[in-house]
Amino acid sequence: MTGNKAVAYKEPGKVELIDIDYPTFELKDGPGVNPANVGRSVPHGVILKTVATNICGSDQHMVRGRTTAPPNLVLGHEITGEVVEVGPGVEFIKVGDICSVPFNIACGRCRNCKERKTGICLNVNPDRPGSAYGYVDMGGWVGGQANYVLVPYADWNLLKFPDRDQALEKIMDLTMLSDIFPTGFHGAVTAGVGVGSTVYVAGAGPVGLAAATSAHLLGAAVVIVGDLNKDRLAQARSFGCETIDLSEGGPAEQIEQILGVPEVDCGVDAVGFEARGHGHDAKEAPATVLNSLMDITAAGGALGIPGLYVTGDPGGIDDAAKKGALSLSLGTGWAKSLSFTTGQCPVMKYNRQLMMAILHDRVSIAKNVNAKAITLEDAPKGYAEFDAGAATKYVLNPNGYLN
Repeated sequence: MTGNKAVAYKEPGKVELIDIDYPTFELKDGPGVNPANVGRSVPHGVILKTVATNICGSDQHMVRGRTTAPPNLVLGHEITGEVVEVGPGVEFIKVGDICSVPFNIACGRCRNCKERKTGICLNVNPDRPGSAYGYVDMGGWVGGQANYVLVPYADWNLLKFPDRDQALEKIMDLTMLSDIFPTGFHGAVTAGVGVGSTVYVAGAGPVGLAAATSAHLLGAAVVIVGDLNKDRLAQARSFGCETIDLSEGGPAEQIEQILGVPEVDCGVDAVGFEARGHGHDAKEAPATVLNSLMDITAAGGALGIPGLYVTGDPGGIDDAAKKGALSLSLGTGWAKSLSFTTGQCPVMKYNRQLMMAILHDRVSIAKNVNAKAITLEDAPKGYAEFDAGAATKYVLNPNGYLN
């Protein structure tokens, strides 16, 4: 039997490389697997040999102990792979295909999937609508930070790259299609970004940089990125963004220095529930980003909120935050007629178009997020450096496909 190693969450602050079973076409019991999913047959699935699998800020929430993730949960929802086995119910995907895997697991058959709402599929997670690989409360589908991974509903979920050689040449860009590029793009689209827009992106992590990249792709006139991390702000400037350093205070005054007015047309929250306040000694204040976005987004505008918010946070600053309840100034949003879009990005709504933009040299997402390939064995080091604020998108290389 072929061996399979994977990155697993062990305890707050610690991940470890462990041995796990080679996938089969059945969902087995294990850490985080919903009992109703145990024994679920997956004849419509494929087994992928992982080409690239990325460390995500959403993974970091779990690794910091800020979710109810159980020990030994195998991580990884940003997956690109080569098909090595196909189930008997797979018709169009073939062995040898190299494909991007949307982080949303979707059946393609329920009402929501048919309406392109693949982030809230009704059939793959007994807990709630929506599912993902290697993530807490998402049904228990095994994560892809591993040598091999099972992907269900393969004909529906997988985005096949049209040419193998071209795909491998651009794989550091294409691996971003599984999550952060569509997620950032979704944030920009739902914020209403268009030709001539002024845009503020809160957060200069990989999703924020992907949102800023997407805003440029959509024709924004000015893209401003705010963060407390100077290295990440420098990364945003490297591809033409204006930046504001939130350690020096709130965004409104600094936006006015750039635009002449203290507001923007469109706002994107790429931070989520571990947000901090503004100023040199900023402490955790989870409602900060949403409230500041409402303040600085022009009346009639929109907020795209791809940043993650949870219903269970053991490390929350108070009892309300531990349940995902934040003190929002909803009156501000109502008075300004602002629109809000939250939740998982429906990756399949955007991934093919963004693939074409990559393949035809319209965008360099890997460069913009400072992607760096590391070995699977170096994953713990990558997690630690990312958690410390490195301005880097770490891409794991479990099987030697990446240079």
